[in-house]
Amino acid sequence: MILYIMCFFLFLVGVYGAITKRDLIKIILAIGIMGYSVNLFLILIAYRTGALVPILKEGLHILPSDMVDPLPQALVLTSIVIELGITALMSALAIRIYEKYKTLDITKIRRLKG
Repeated sequence: MILYIMCFFLFLVGVYGAITKRDLIKIILAIGIMGYSVNLFLILIAYRTGALVPILKEGLHILPSDMVDPLPQALVLTSIVIELGITALMSALAIRIYEKYKTLDITKIRRLKG
């Protein structure tokens, strides 16, 4: 149970960073922390003590109830790839914004609108 609470706390740290920070890079990192916490939560849900890897081999008789559910693992792998793409896109946008406004502070960027 403590791991779930720590996972939720990690998510809250990401939300806090995304809401309160003014620097675009810090906001991108905070959003990444939120994504990592969600991935960690999904892995924690799928974890079972003593369960086996869901790989079937000939001659090895494992009951499906003794295997780990592979669906959350596949979901997390997909999420990691999508999150990587989103982070790359946000970083590229931050670089373009910095080139145009010469700052990464979002309050200054709002004032320079136009």
